[in-house]
Amino acid sequence: MFSFYKGEPNIHTILFRDGEFVKEGAGLNFWYMPSFSTIVAVPAASTDAPFIFTEATKDYQELAVQGTLTYRIINPAAIAKLLDFSVEPRSGLYLSEDPEKVINRVVTAIQGITRAKIAGLSLRDAFRSTKNVTEFVLENIAEDADLANLGVQVDSLHITSMRATPEIQKALEADYREQLQREADQAIYARRAAAVEEERTIKERELGTEVELENQRKELVDTQARNQLAKAEAEAKADEMKLNPYANMPPQALIGIALKDWAQYGGSVGNLSISPDILSGLVGWLNSANNQQVEG
Repeated sequence: MFSFYKGEPNIHTILFRDGEFVKEGAGLNFWYMPSFSTIVAVPAASTDAPFIFTEATKDYQELAVQGTLTYRIINPAAIAKLLDFSVEPRSGLYLSEDPEKVINRVVTAIQGITRAKIAGLSLRDAFRSTKNVTEFVLENIAEDADLANLGVQVDSLHITSMRATPEIQKALEADYREQLQREADQAIYARRAAAVEEERTIKERELGTEVELENQRKELVDTQARNQLAKAEAEAKADEMKLNPYANMPPQALIGIALKDWAQYGGSVGNLSISPDILSGLVGWLNSANNQQVEG
């Protein structure tokens, strides 16, 4: 009695009859005899799977690696020989648990490559190396012999986090907070030091300006003093030159000149007092002068 099998477009179907390969293909439809046939259904679409595992860093710290991967079976015939993908035609359910082993083998391969990378990193370096670890795994997963034999290819890998144990995580967070606080304090001290230095510079400039002004003021005072001294010396010399002709004249002559000037400008003099001594001395000097002329 024949039955009809209708395959899915994303399922690679393989028909075996009496243990011999008959036909295969994606979305394959065919008639078969259940008593003599085995149908193998291998997923052809990409499969996304999360993963999480723990590895140790070179400083013996546990690190939880978490992420997602995408893989697909590129050689259905190869994996069908190693794992049992046979299905019950009517329900489409697998007859064994082998299909579930594929993801385990892929994650195991990724874990082995990740372990080789993380084992050479310290815990702190591992936290900063998520991208490098991801690139390292993707570069080496294509050369994994187990996956190549299964006909499985990893298309993408994303490591979303690498975390230490809760106790270590708290200790690192506390240390990081302390570091940030120290950096903040240093920034405050630096700003204060810069403000003090700026204030000192401003005061030095102000002091320099005041010193310069005092020097200019001193030069101005010195110049004014020299000018006044020179002016006084010039006036004294002028007065000396004016009075020099009268230096050798007798007092009586000077008195006479004074009286002459008084007579000329007498209108501007209110009162003039001449003592008898001055008048008798002047008269005596005039008589003596006349006698000398007569004798001469």
